[in-house]
Amino acid sequence: MNKKTKLRIALASATLVVAAATGTALASGGSSSGSDSGSERPSTAQNKQGEQDKRQTPAVVEADGANVFPHSLDFDAPSKSFYVGSLKHGTVSTVGTDGKVRTFIDDPQIVSAQAVNIDRERDRVLVSNVDYGTADRSRKGAPFKVAGVGSYDLETGKQNWCVDLTALTLDGKRHLISDVTVAPDGTAYAVDELTPTVFRIDPEGNASVFLRDDLLQGTLDIPDFLDDVGMAAVEYVAGDQLIIAMADGSLVRVPVQHPEDAQKVRLSTPLASPTAGMRLLADGSITAVSSGLLTGKPARIQHVTPADGWQTATVTVTDTVTDPVTSDVTEGPGRTTYALSGGLADLLAGKPNDGFTLTPVGTG
Repeated sequence: MNKKTKLRIALASATLVVAAATGTALASGGSSSGSDSGSERPSTAQNKQGEQDKRQTPAVVEADGANVFPHSLDFDAPSKSFYVGSLKHGTVSTVGTDGKVRTFIDDPQIVSAQAVNIDRERDRVLVSNVDYGTADRSRKGAPFKVAGVGSYDLETGKQNWCVDLTALTLDGKRHLISDVTVAPDGTAYAVDELTPTVFRIDPEGNASVFLRDDLLQGTLDIPDFLDDVGMAAVEYVAGDQLIIAMADGSLVRVPVQHPEDAQKVRLSTPLASPTAGMRLLADGSITAVSSGLLTGKPARIQHVTPADGWQTATVTVTDTVTDPVTSDVTEGPGRTTYALSGGLADLLAGKPNDGFTLTPVGTG
């Protein structure tokens, strides 16, 4: 049995686990509340309060985008829309709370759209360009040879620029730009999951290697798929620093002015592995999601509370998502937090799907 066959069998099994788990969640959550026939009718005030509570309770968003397979997302508060990238089509779509998916960016230069970052300060959307070898535009037989970031007008979706980051390395290695963050001055920082490289891109699209450090070298292996998986997510935080989540559950702090002083954050306990996505909260702490792709167990939502300028941090589990293959978290309406389950197991197993799910989660 070759590696490709093993991968398909393994991920097909993972998909069955996900389907079973999701079905259980729907069954347990689908019962409606009601009163016995002999009970008193609630008062008008109680009814009004109940309706108000219902309006304030975040709802699961079942998105209708068949075969979109998003890995990451961001939320634009003014338009009340989520923006998701498609690993299958290379597009970026908007998603309303009604679950309607509308294509917003369709740039032939983007093979697969992974990271999506809304930069309202400059009215643009930043998108990372990757290639798992499973997209409509994939280079057949040469996965992970695409690495880039594109900038697009937030009103029109028109390209501002699209930079090829492999042109900076010319190393012949596999690359995967897993995430992008933006500093207050508009500088973007992109992390490579398959090499220990952080790229810096100025607002005009001029790119350079910001940091290459063995501290960022990946150590997590995904059987029959990828070895040495490293940087999964990045956030710019107070103190002019980058916080980088490694797939193995560790965090690395990188001072922007002195990247050579990068060091691991001392955590009370490691994040669950593989860590997949992060969201910076208003108080400067971080919510992170860890996928259950390798275990079939529910994805974990974790709260990371920093101390000493991110030299140390406390990690607590605040929620779980039944779908193990949950890959990102973002802000939602009313500063809620939503977790994305985009169907990654189906994509890697070569199976179609009907859409994806955004689940409100607790952040502690």
